[in-house]
Order: sequence, then structure tokens, then C-alpha cells
Amino acid sequence: MPDASAWRLALPHTAAAVPMARALVRTALTETEPSADRDTAELLTAELVANAVEHTTAGAPIELVVEMLADGCQVEVHDGDPRPPQDLVTRPHEAHPDPWQEHGRGLLLLRALSSACGHRPTEHGKAVWFTLPACAPST
Repeated sequence: MPDASAWRLALPHTAAAVPMARALVRTALTETEPSADRDTAELLTAELVANAVEHTTAGAPIELVVEMLADGCQVEVHDGDPRPPQDLVTRPHEAHPDPWQEHGRGLLLLRALSSACGHRPTEHGKAVWFTLPACAPST
């Protein structure tokens, strides 16, 4: 029986992957209570998926995994490149992206807005992940 607390989606290796991933995260977080901040989850997911599309070999599989936790959620983006994302392993005081550049801030956002983030090797490459805490229920 599939785990109802985890959502998985194979994504195309194109720009279309970003809105698909955002939609899955939005749906997953809407369906559960308590939920993490949907806007933050969508933003960080979009950054991870865009990085996977941009920095991996065309046609390589990309998979999104959203896991609902008792105290929030964890989002993982799996890709076929085993190399760790450089901006994720660099500490904030070591990297100051040019504010006028289009690239270079996504993984800084990931570190700043998530409760935890990282990467791990997988059988076919790596997974880059983040967690968000559950929001307080609205009254």
C-alpha cells in the first residue's frame, strides 16, 4: 500500500518541470493539516527543480518527493548528477552573489528560509532537500 504521507512525481527535463513541481507541493500542503508555509515551499521547490534542469544532462530523470512529517514537510529533488550543489555547501559569509545577476541566489534562499537543508547521494545521483516546520493553525 502506498504511503499517503509521501508524494512522488517524475518531472520532465524542461522548464515545464518548475510549474508542475510547484503544483504538486501546493496540492500536497493543501491536503494536510497542520501544513508548512505553501508559498515558501513552492518557492524553494522551484529553485531546486530549476537548478536540476539547468545543471544536469538533458534528458536525465528528475524526481520530486514531498514527504509530510508530523512537524512539517520535507521536499527532495532527485537528479542524475552525483556532484553536490556548490552554493549549498558554501557558507553564507563566503558567498555574496551580485544582486544584479540572474543566478546565484536560489540556494542562499534555501539556506535562509528552510529549517534545514542539504544533499545526499542516491543510487542514481543525488537528492537535494529542505524541510519546513508546520505553521500554527489559523483560528
